Amino acid sequence: MSKAAKWTVLAVLVATLVAVAFALGVTFERNRDSGRSETSTLEGAADFDALYEIYGLLQRDYIDQSLIDGKTLSQAAINGMVKSLADTGTYYVDPQTYSVSIMPSGTFEGIGANVTQRDGKIVILSPIKGSPAEGTGIRAGDVILEVNGESTDGWNIEQAVSKIRGPKGTDVRLKVQHSDGQSEEFTVTRDEIKVESVSRQPPGGTLQDSNGNEVKDLAYVQIREFTSLTVSQLRPQLEELANGNYKGLILDLRGNPGGLLDTVVQVSDMFLDNGIILVEVERDQGERVYSAQSGGEATQIPIVVLVNGYSASGSEVLSAALHDNGRATIIGEKTFGKGTVNRSERLSDDRGALFVTVARWLTPKRVGIDKVGITPDVQVSLTNEDVDAHRDTQLLSAIDYLRGQQ
Repeated sequence: MSKAAKWTVLAVLVATLVAVAFALGVTFERNRDSGRSETSTLEGAADFDALYEIYGLLQRDYIDQSLIDGKTLSQAAINGMVKSLADTGTYYVDPQTYSVSIMPSGTFEGIGANVTQRDGKIVILSPIKGSPAEGTGIRAGDVILEVNGESTDGWNIEQAVSKIRGPKGTDVRLKVQHSDGQSEEFTVTRDEIKVESVSRQPPGGTLQDSNGNEVKDLAYVQIREFTSLTVSQLRPQLEELANGNYKGLILDLRGNPGGLLDTVVQVSDMFLDNGIILVEVERDQGERVYSAQSGGEATQIPIVVLVNGYSASGSEVLSAALHDNGRATIIGEKTFGKGTVNRSERLSDDRGALFVTVARWLTPKRVGIDKVGITPDVQVSLTNEDVDAHRDTQLLSAIDYLRGQQ
């Protein structure tokens, strides 16, 4: 990861660890309780009798009976089953981990970092500005190798979150590998992390152009993640914009890992008067089309959407919805590329839960972006010289573009 990319995430963007616990950044979850799932008959019945027979033989013959633990072996079999699907959005959560999982709320106790899973590794997407994680020196792009001396090999996001989270005032030891290949250990004291979903404050506190002059004709809004609080926080900001005689809006989604589907749809609708927001394709190829309704709060103001490689899932939905409906120009770097809809199914008798990919989403133009991402209309990357000068060229490009359209 380049120095410039690190600076962008650390100094410009904010996200939360707890958000990822229920599908922010890597998965994209419906905001609903699905209840118990029905068992369906699969073609080519699986021979699970072989598993029972193997377990019996191990109990009878294996040399080290201390290793034959039924619970451990059954969970290993489950993990092996779901991992064979090669889908990071489908995974098993053991009972202990599931018991501490929480939905995005904007407040949690932990180190204050947003994590994702990439190539089988647990990776820091971004530490929250002012959080214990940032203060300790943890960087965007760091790979978490160990938590309290325990290797993260084979962990999913839920496991990582459950191990890293903890009560305020307690410590957690993390061994990470930086993007330059060097490893480092940190002891991080957990704290209460409060994260606002929406912010009007740009990097540096004041929106300025390339000459250092304050920009008063354009508005800036950052959405850090899509939680149950986003709409209520965003609405007054947009109402204020409507009364402020602004000539354009910079919507900053850099580092936004995604969030709740219902929230993303509602936010998209606030900028659209009509048109398709996204198309959801289920396993039987049935489609559900989410469309905008008339009467949004900000349907006329010109918009530039800022994205980067850490803009994922819900932020990609919003970006594509505004772009494909002619409401926004996208500036920045290619996005993460996560386009699945996931649902959690709690197993009976407190046996944990299974997170299942139940659908994929397409952009309004019916383009899939999973593992592909969205390429901006205007591609702008930060150089090391920009970083040293504390110059956000992506934000400056957005200002220049909007002023050029006036």
